[in-house]
Amino acid sequence: MSQPIAQSTQSVKYRFQLQAQTKVGESIGIVGSAPELGGWDITRYIPLRTSGDRYPLWWTDREITLPTHAIDGQVQQIEYKYVYIDAKGIASWEAWGWNRWLPVESAGQLVGQAGTHGSPTIVVDDGAFGYLQPYPFGYLETAEAETTQSDNPDGLKVVVIGSSVALGHRAWLLEGWAARLGKTLQQKYGHQLVNVSEVGANVGQTIARFPTVVVPEKPDIVIIALSLGNEGLAHCRPQDRRVVQRRFESGLQQLIKMTRQLGALPMLGAVYPHGDYQSEHHALLQDTHRRMMSWDVPVLNWLEALNDGKGAWKPSSSFDPAHPNHLGHQLMYEAIDLSLFNLTQEDIQRSLQQSQLRDEVPVYVDPSGFHISANLEDKQLRIINGSPYPYQIAAYWQELQTALQSNAKLIPGIYIARNAKPGILPYFTVSEEGAIETLVEIPAGTNLQYSSVFDLFSPGNSQLLFYDGHLGILKADEQHVWIINEAYQAYNVHPMWREVRNVLKAMPAGVYEDPLFPEEPFRTMMIGPDGLESRVKVPARSAVMLQYCCALNDISRVAILPLGDRCAARMMLYKMEYDGPAFPFDLTRTTQISDIADIIDTGFDEMWQPELLHYDSYIRRIYHLKWSGLSFAHEVEDSDDPVRDMRPVFARMKQRYSARANRFWYTIQQADELLFVRTGICDRAGVVDLLEKLTKHSQGKPFHLLLLSPQDSAEFDNLPQVLHHNVEFNPDLMYDNLEHWMYCTNIMKEILESIGISSKNLFWCPPNPPQVLL
Repeated sequence: MSQPIAQSTQSVKYRFQLQAQTKVGESIGIVGSAPELGGWDITRYIPLRTSGDRYPLWWTDREITLPTHAIDGQVQQIEYKYVYIDAKGIASWEAWGWNRWLPVESAGQLVGQAGTHGSPTIVVDDGAFGYLQPYPFGYLETAEAETTQSDNPDGLKVVVIGSSVALGHRAWLLEGWAARLGKTLQQKYGHQLVNVSEVGANVGQTIARFPTVVVPEKPDIVIIALSLGNEGLAHCRPQDRRVVQRRFESGLQQLIKMTRQLGALPMLGAVYPHGDYQSEHHALLQDTHRRMMSWDVPVLNWLEALNDGKGAWKPSSSFDPAHPNHLGHQLMYEAIDLSLFNLTQEDIQRSLQQSQLRDEVPVYVDPSGFHISANLEDKQLRIINGSPYPYQIAAYWQELQTALQSNAKLIPGIYIARNAKPGILPYFTVSEEGAIETLVEIPAGTNLQYSSVFDLFSPGNSQLLFYDGHLGILKADEQHVWIINEAYQAYNVHPMWREVRNVLKAMPAGVYEDPLFPEEPFRTMMIGPDGLESRVKVPARSAVMLQYCCALNDISRVAILPLGDRCAARMMLYKMEYDGPAFPFDLTRTTQISDIADIIDTGFDEMWQPELLHYDSYIRRIYHLKWSGLSFAHEVEDSDDPVRDMRPVFARMKQRYSARANRFWYTIQQADELLFVRTGICDRAGVVDLLEKLTKHSQGKPFHLLLLSPQDSAEFDNLPQVLHHNVEFNPDLMYDNLEHWMYCTNIMKEILESIGISSKNLFWCPPNPPQVLL
């Protein structure tokens, strides 16, 4: 341990604090090199205290005056450590290794600076017990935000808006990168720096604060210094990481635009590491950094100076996972290219004028009245067809594509038309080379303005509900939802996608349709109390906007419930994409229609009872002893040993079939109309019996029984609830021949359409509905 240093008449008061986990009767103390800290005598420690409302924070309940002692003009250091005191009063050191330390400041240098008055007090925040910091963090208790002043009339006003790192948190006396930059800019160029940053700020909060804290300052330059960490990247769910990234980047773009509208030059503070980032976080961090560097905005490039190559801080440069320490702030300051600020008012005005000149750039004009212009600042493209002829934008129109690449400067991705009319494709996609990839029909008399979907992701423009790097779902308002598909393949958005189903609870319950293509299949979204209740297909590289049109009870939704005899109905519904989670008869063989009637009438309970099941090891099927026409071929798995022990199989069947039965009853309870579908030969008496049982259990709902079997329909005459088609659907043939499977599927689709069933009125059962009480 080092020796105590000599006392001096100049002194500053200190209060120490840190986080420590303790039990009842235990406490924390501090001891160090100065006599005021016990002179390294562990028995003379200074006790810390805590309270119920502030635990696990411990702090010295009195201010400690430490002496200053300078040698050759250098401020000396006090060294110290915390000690743990057990319930018996025995003290032990917090950790081996180096000592904690702090520079002993001169009261004369601090009084009058940064808003301090009288005798200054420094709060020393030491983080967590047992984690020794290579550089200390302390701040003046009564200090106000420091603003550099300049007497130079030609100097510029630089406003910094960011979060706690921009405020200098975890740097000694908050002398962070911004404070150091402010002093240098004042000395070097005569500029004034004003810091209006806020602890914990993210892009949304910063956008909201901008008009009240930045605008009144009338800045010449605005440095926007925010982080992915404050957006929650480090600790959000993996599926939300790209949501966070997209919201952050879009928010920065919005702040850049707000700054230019103010007449000021925007600059960006680059992203920086976080102690809890893993490999995927690091990839997203680098991805965002690359895009920021391409935005035609000056960037204070910190990432290389701070990144350890894995997304975490370089050794000894951080105080905690989210903040750099004093050294880290120094590295940030040293990484700033000061020449970026070697500007005059005239330089800034020229830069802004160049941005304004780019607002409407002619891209392409022809003699017939077709022309395209671009707004580079807002990433917009205007297409006007003033001719009497329709135009088609396609990849082969090389002259137009070359003009787009040279003049429009479109960013890659999807562009959407806010003012599209029904029948006109409301989007197109732009390749990495800046060409339009999508085939777009432009009718005569059209005036369309396309904007990058990037704007939709900005805070305030919409509420981002879901984003996985390809599919984005955004709530535009209470009546409209956007689905953005950036992938090169179509997306099926359906209720079995639990995460998507749940996020759509944010939209009011009801029926949503595409107002531009209302008859398009799978373009009707139904949202109930538990979220998504229908399937929506989103084409590759597209944007679909769905608009609320009515309440769920304003339409009559039809549920399709297969009743065997095999899985043919299930297979065809699958190819039609009308399938959802399985029902009880979907994966069974039920050759006798009388068994179906009895199983439904008894509530399915005996369907999976072990004492009623027998496994035939030769045929590898499970047969039912009560209902002789019922058997199962898909329940025994490769890891089972059914000859010796059927218990795992029976347990799995109970779980599966009880869930499928509950879906069956839930569907009957919730749907408006019911269509029961049965394949295979049927006898009239069995059908009449089944109709009686279905009537008994259908809760008064209107229903039909669709019979699909190779027999004469006359057998079912005068049964008004029966719809019979003389067709044969053999699942074995479908499995063997995909072409035959699709042929059968098309016949099935025509049958359903003939009775008015489509994706617009189909009831979709959720995979895990609430339990139904019979």
